[in-house]
Amino acid sequence: MTTRDDAPDYEDIRFSLQDGIARLVLHRPDKLNSFTARMHGEVSSALDEVESGGARVLLITGQGRGFCAGQDLSERRAAPGAGPVDLGETVERYYAPLVKRLRALPMPVVVGVNGVAAGAGANLALAGDIVIAKESASFIQAFCRLGLIPDTGGTYILPRLAGHARALGLAMLGEKISARQAEQWGLIWQCVPDDAFETTIEKLCRHFAAAPTKGLAYTKRALQASLNHTLDEQLALEIGMMRELGRSEDYAEGVAAFLEKREPRFRGR
Repeated sequence: MTTRDDAPDYEDIRFSLQDGIARLVLHRPDKLNSFTARMHGEVSSALDEVESGGARVLLITGQGRGFCAGQDLSERRAAPGAGPVDLGETVERYYAPLVKRLRALPMPVVVGVNGVAAGAGANLALAGDIVIAKESASFIQAFCRLGLIPDTGGTYILPRLAGHARALGLAMLGEKISARQAEQWGLIWQCVPDDAFETTIEKLCRHFAAAPTKGLAYTKRALQASLNHTLDEQLALEIGMMRELGRSEDYAEGVAAFLEKREPRFRGR
């Protein structure tokens, strides 16, 4: 068992790692968990711990009534007399690397949307692998209200999840949609009643912590690659991945468990 208690030097997040489950909680509830440079640094540090070993699933959720309201605008406002703020630098330094790391993690990333997910917070949620939202939660692409575009991978993720027409509507109108509608549009995996949210998240994380992690990581990579591959390229990728996974400990255990009519004991290798 690997155990990592909440790090005392984290102020804007809570992080723990136990029994293969890494839990990262955005923790600025009075600001709807909006991002600051410090929070980005703390999230990056937590992901270093996730990547260093022991985790088989990462859960990201928020504290309080919001999941994440995106960027804390008070930190990205030009000072009187100063030139304009370089928002491209903000995306390049913080949001783009965050999305890339989550997409590349060799394990499932579960996102529990406990409340409003707005702007970069919405696209951070949609960058996860399995997104579960409370029925009372909502999503809003608020960028157009500030004369901006959906960053944090929004222009990439939205059309692939919702289709071109809905992506344009979400991005150009900035209308809030409910978690139920997000589920119906295929933006998220599941919308659940508020009182079932914690139980659903916990059950899912425990499932992944006992699952064949390497196979799931390859599944994640293969599906991401398919977006830009021809059929021949994708079939070649499948051949290589199946060849490698067929040599894994988890595959041997899965076959043995099937033949012996017992539950498999996967180790993620």
